[in-house]
Amino acid sequence: MTERLYYTDSFLTRFEARVLSCVPSGERYAVCLDRTAFYPTSGGQPHDTGRLGAARVLEVIEDGDDIVHLTDRPVEPGPIEGEIDWSRRFDHMQQHTGQHLLSAAFLHLFGFPTVSFHLGRQVSTIDLQAVSVVARHLEEAELRANEIIFEDRPVRISFSGEAELKDRAIRKAVERRGLLRIVEIADVDVQPCGGTHVAHTGQVGQLQIRHLERQRGFWRVEFVCGGRALEAAREDRVSLTAAARTIGCGRSEVPGMVSKMLEEARRLRQQMEKLEQRLAELEARARMRPGGVVLEAIADGRPEWLRRLAAALLQEGVRAVFLVGADTKAVVCARARDAGVDAAGILRQIFSLVGGRGGGSAEFAQGTLPAGAPVEAVLERARQLLAATASPQAG
Repeated sequence: MTERLYYTDSFLTRFEARVLSCVPSGERYAVCLDRTAFYPTSGGQPHDTGRLGAARVLEVIEDGDDIVHLTDRPVEPGPIEGEIDWSRRFDHMQQHTGQHLLSAAFLHLFGFPTVSFHLGRQVSTIDLQAVSVVARHLEEAELRANEIIFEDRPVRISFSGEAELKDRAIRKAVERRGLLRIVEIADVDVQPCGGTHVAHTGQVGQLQIRHLERQRGFWRVEFVCGGRALEAAREDRVSLTAAARTIGCGRSEVPGMVSKMLEEARRLRQQMEKLEQRLAELEARARMRPGGVVLEAIADGRPEWLRRLAAALLQEGVRAVFLVGADTKAVVCARARDAGVDAAGILRQIFSLVGGRGGGSAEFAQGTLPAGAPVEAVLERARQLLAATASPQAG
């Protein structure tokens, strides 16, 4: 059994221990000590890193009551000094204590229990059990958690048997039995937990909720604390300042200006669609040949333009249309309702000749040819396939 020094002192960065065993494990070495300050991956919190002597500790895992340190090189049996990567450890302490605060806030304010927790490289998450979580819930829970952070309440570690916990209002029941490690935030939260935590809530610094989404029947809340919150705020400021500079307004005006710009873009898009429709009708009349077939390579070969032009040609009485975007290699094949042409079948035969992909129905089909497809050869093959319907008019 490995003695876990971090249970009583999460701030311990250097320690002395004895190497009990060191065996190869793939390209790494599995090292067991009699005591350790290295936290193993468990309970939603990632492992510590650091060094054992001259060896780098790459990963730390649990093996029953033992903790295994996976290193980049072997270490000799006997006494050894270990050192924790403090920046990684303290970051995890800030996020984990912040999680306890946020989970307690959601439970006390709204009755939303936390069902799981994950501490990621960039953000951490809690999954809430609730019918609905809205912006008001996020704002109030975030505010409450930060109030407790600013009050700098003590975070105490104690050990208690499961029977003794029956008289304490723990936030979430645990499956472990026997002697349990309890993390208590004064007058806020009591929870059995084996993770590393700060000594006072003020050391969490700040907590920011970043995102909310529905995930597997629960509500997943993304958040950051401490140094991560500072970095997130810095990135937000840089992005908002760049947006304000581009738009030509103050940072506080960006949301309103973006809304106005989106509305203007929507209005212009509708206007453009009307103009394009009118242009397609005029272009169709210039190519009109009632009862005939139109095959053409179009310089402005956007798929949406080819579709619009093909529909306008059919409206003018053309029996069948085959259009290719000379620049985009987009292709559209369409026919009048009474024409005996299988548009999708024609495209399949074209694709079998030069490659490409797409599909559709007997009345309308579309797709894309390979970048190097010979447009003239494609038009000629389409001309042959449509020859039975009417004499084609080539563009």
